[in-house]
Amino acid sequence: MKILHSFGAAMLTNPLLPGTREFPNSSASAMPGANASMAASDKPAPATSATRVLLIDDDRKLCRLIKDYLEPLGYSVQAAHTGPEGAERATAESWHAVVLDLMLPGCDGFEVLKRIRSRSSVPVLMLTARGEEADRIVGLELGADDYLPKTFSTRELLARLRAVTRRTTHPGAASTADGDEIVSVGDLHINVSARTATLGRQALILTPVEFDLLLSLARAQGRVKSREQLLDEIRNRNYEVFDRSIDVHISGLRKKLGDDPREPRFIRTVRSAGYMLIRPDAP
Repeated sequence: MKILHSFGAAMLTNPLLPGTREFPNSSASAMPGANASMAASDKPAPATSATRVLLIDDDRKLCRLIKDYLEPLGYSVQAAHTGPEGAERATAESWHAVVLDLMLPGCDGFEVLKRIRSRSSVPVLMLTARGEEADRIVGLELGADDYLPKTFSTRELLARLRAVTRRTTHPGAASTADGDEIVSVGDLHINVSARTATLGRQALILTPVEFDLLLSLARAQGRVKSREQLLDEIRNRNYEVFDRSIDVHISGLRKKLGDDPREPRFIRTVRSAGYMLIRPDAP
């Protein structure tokens, strides 16, 4: 069953609550999701600190609804309502994730994402009003980690947030007694535990998806990984995927590695097969 809240092009649905009600002109405080019984899978796990999420959206009612839904689940949610304000807060403060709308006053979501990625690798979940492939691809090319159509369910939003934040707050992120695991390919070094990568002495600013794809290719260096294999790895983390998503992320990786696809040093495209990270001693 669903609770619906509709305003403009956006509609937030809550499949967790009994009954169906509409709030066409209600305030955000009318949403009962924060106090209703939650499904077992949506109950907050014990945590020492809240997961900090920044919402960048000019729809204040939607922001309040999302805040009311997420905070009882262990999230600390704050909002910015213009593009410039959102870009400034996203880079000036520490966040576990940013939820970014595409249509914003001051500057659009694409420009905000550019500003964020110039200074931060915080996971970004992009909201698109139409969910069109062109918008998704542009967002991914600029460094978004995932996208969500503007009509979405609270359960789907929660799953996507858990997926993107899991990459930066993974329980295995602490150093082990034997030391951090380092995967090296020539002068490319990947610290698995810290989820960082360096090329020579230069730190690479990678999105969570880019890091996981780079690590997967590095662990299989010298062997081809098909697009289907890479897509499956993303699917296993609850990411929405489509045919061109892997190509877009690989393109972003190549730019950050300074790699020329025509004469690659790192990532080689194997026609009709997939991608391979080149071994340093390969011809």
